[in-house]
Amino acid sequence: MDFEKRNKVYKVVMLVLLTAFVTFLATFFGVANYYTKTAAGKADLLSKNVSISDTSKDIQSKIEMVKSYIDQNYKGVVDESKMEEDAIKGYVAGLGDPYTVYMTQDEYNELMVNVNGNYVGIGVYMTTDQDGNIVVVKPIDGSPAAAAGIMSGDIIGKVDGKACQGEDINIVSNEIKGKEGTTVDLEILRGTQTIDLTITRKTVVIQDVVSKVLDNNIGYIQILSFDETSSANFTKAYNDLKSKGVTKLIIDVRDNGGGIVTDATDIAQMFVPRGNTMMITEDKNGKQQVTKSEGTGSNDMKVVLLVNGNSASASEILTAALKDNKAATVVGETTFGKGVMQEIFPIQTGGALKITIQEFKTPNGDTINKVGIKPDVEVAQPADSNEDAQLNKAIELLK
Repeated sequence: MDFEKRNKVYKVVMLVLLTAFVTFLATFFGVANYYTKTAAGKADLLSKNVSISDTSKDIQSKIEMVKSYIDQNYKGVVDESKMEEDAIKGYVAGLGDPYTVYMTQDEYNELMVNVNGNYVGIGVYMTTDQDGNIVVVKPIDGSPAAAAGIMSGDIIGKVDGKACQGEDINIVSNEIKGKEGTTVDLEILRGTQTIDLTITRKTVVIQDVVSKVLDNNIGYIQILSFDETSSANFTKAYNDLKSKGVTKLIIDVRDNGGGIVTDATDIAQMFVPRGNTMMITEDKNGKQQVTKSEGTGSNDMKVVLLVNGNSASASEILTAALKDNKAATVVGETTFGKGVMQEIFPIQTGGALKITIQEFKTPNGDTINKVGIKPDVEVAQPADSNEDAQLNKAIELLK
């Protein structure tokens, strides 16, 4: 009798355990399917594992609301991918920082292409002014841009019908580039004139450093841009000039919109004594980093540095390093005033963010951004004169 009672109890317990196990399996697979195979489940799982701010939730809700209205009412073709890219671009643009931009995967790939001094395009140096306009600094000699009559000071209003104002200069540059033999349509703004041009792209050879010997044993080196070969090419030109008997030097960074910062500091430390400060950077938390010269800091030449209102970014780093360390006399006009640096962060889902991460200051701690660097000797370049007043002043000082 006791055996039968125990047997019944055992059967009841096993039935309960078996029912619980089956219920667990059903619940497990149901939950697993919900979290891995449904959009709502994935979103719910993401929200449980990723900290989402209230602001982010608000943005997501607004986009979902707008998407709902579009899905229900919009009569037209919807390109979800393009809308997503443009939404991110707009969100980043809301920072109001012309140097912080979101790039699509194609734009990022174009930016990362290493052209080794050669590229297919129209051959023009550009910069961004304070109003976000893309301004022509100068066309490259012998380039399609020069042949088409593009001039220094021209504003590129549109590329293939797309407005350029406020766009990142690297993105505009990539849109102007293309396959050799193809054409690009430009809208050029020159004063009150609007000029439409169709230019055929071709391979353009870029020289980042140009040098020559002037009268009175004066050497001249123009740095057109700071790229990965600039410091090596500058060193080569400098040594070549010294072998020709040059004892005084003019360095020209007028109309140089910048580039790779380390190339600027590598050139600077050829003239700044070892251990002296060349640059100070500061991040969003106020943490400062000091870059000091590790070079020889050669002082066997008297140096004049030429600058103007288009000398920006890396050009201003070189200018500040030489001026504050009294390694050169700076001649010309107040520089552009781009005293911030950017870093590119590739995004796992595609594309990249170029973000302003640091502000750089002069060795003396002075602010450059939106201020510029005032030269030691101010000389304006008359617009209606063929004479290079700034170069003539540099030669006069070295004589």
